[in-house]
Amino acid sequence: MTKYYYDLHIHSCLSPCADNDMTPYNIAGMAALNGLNMIALTDHNSCGNCKTFFDACKMYGIVPIPGMEITTAEDIHVVALFPSIDDAMAFDAEMNPFKSTIANKPEIFGDQLYIGIGDEQLGTENDLLIVASSLDLESAVDLVRKHNGAAFPAHVDRESNGVIAILGDIPPEPNFTYAEFNDNDNIPAYKEKYEILKKLPVLCSSDAHHLWDINEASNYIEIDDEPYSSDKVRRELIKMLNGWSE
Repeated sequence: MTKYYYDLHIHSCLSPCADNDMTPYNIAGMAALNGLNMIALTDHNSCGNCKTFFDACKMYGIVPIPGMEITTAEDIHVVALFPSIDDAMAFDAEMNPFKSTIANKPEIFGDQLYIGIGDEQLGTENDLLIVASSLDLESAVDLVRKHNGAAFPAHVDRESNGVIAILGDIPPEPNFTYAEFNDNDNIPAYKEKYEILKKLPVLCSSDAHHLWDINEASNYIEIDDEPYSSDKVRRELIKMLNGWSE
């Protein structure tokens, strides 16, 4: 088993609330400086920069996890992670009809930038990505799992778009097998208060929107990566997050 220091919730400049310098190569470079081995790109309602993110992480020797932060119809944030770029892009395509078509106003919400190889700006997304989709919580998670992914509620310890803040608890369905915290210090109190969290393993990720937000090497998971490949690491991660056994 190998320790992988991770941050599995990072936004690029495709998310309007993220800095424009949150390009895939800058993210990978900062993660490497921070001693991370595994990071996930989870832009709001889009996987549009994940292909470039893979190239950037390869340059820095980091295992990339393609993902998305879904905003459900209830306005709950859910992190979706996938074992391959093909799974992520297939999910992204099937997610498209459920996304809002409200136009972005960059001067208010921020730019939404598509980035190519070498951090070349390829274009902008016109529809505002931070608006709630029309998928309810259970339907969103079902769609993630249909595309071989894993889903967990994001930053359950925050008021903004956290499942507990919105619903009052983590519901028994869609049968989450992990939960994400934004701050490790909040974990004991939440586990004491909410019965379902006593049974759930947890992750702690940054939800980074600025380069300085990206986690340093403090949180890790152990993964069986022999014989090593980044594909195997991703598959083992998704298996773990879904609670799958051999």
